[in-house]
Amino acid sequence: MTGGTEGIGKAFVEALIKDGAKVATCSRNYDKLYALQMQYSQQHLMIHRADLSFEADCKRLIELTIKTYGRIDILINNAGISMRALFEESELETLRKVMDTNFWGAVACTKYALPYLKQSKGIIVGISSIAGFRGLPGRTGYSASKFALNGWMEALRTELLGDGVHVMWVCPGFTSSNIRNVALNKDARPEAESLMNEGKMMSAEECVRLILRAIERRKRTLIMTFQGKEAVWVNKLFPSWADKLVRKFYYKDNLLVK
Repeated sequence: MTGGTEGIGKAFVEALIKDGAKVATCSRNYDKLYALQMQYSQQHLMIHRADLSFEADCKRLIELTIKTYGRIDILINNAGISMRALFEESELETLRKVMDTNFWGAVACTKYALPYLKQSKGIIVGISSIAGFRGLPGRTGYSASKFALNGWMEALRTELLGDGVHVMWVCPGFTSSNIRNVALNKDARPEAESLMNEGKMMSAEECVRLILRAIERRKRTLIMTFQGKEAVWVNKLFPSWADKLVRKFYYKDNLLVK
């Protein structure tokens, strides 16, 4: 599993270890990885410092996982970064960084893990977003990365129907996590997004509980929260109305405020 030191990723590590699973995870932050390993020093947890925007790091993560455990049963492509900047004002590097991690990181990890997943008839999971069904203002690169992830996983799922490998993607909606605190600004630098009420969001632990249940049932997709399902269906059935609703949610006095 990628991105295991924050938010949903860390909640995954905790839940899987509690269930007795052997877990391998990565992060760009070695200090947080080390703290996680110390927390679970008596359990099966392999850590690796990796920047998934680099293909070599993705390949090395899979190699170390196989060297440590000998097999891969479930690959959870969780690592991701967000952004908050209007496209007109953004450097293209902002969009490239988001795409390199959110899309290409998942593609590369899956590419190198696939032979082992075919052996185990395992499961590939993509942590997507409602932004993969409905583009969000101020998050053009993030939306593009999640649309790409969804389309790629749908195609991959079809390719692997005869190989026993299950492919699924899940869309948590607004979940309490650190991703908004390190969203990229227009200059491709981490900068806190405008504050949203984290207390009203689904907890990372509840999110992971629902995802693990969906994995057990080998569901095709999982869209969490009523708000998320509403956004997907309104956008599908009444796209022009959805434009106005999304605009109203994110803008105030013609300025992006969320």
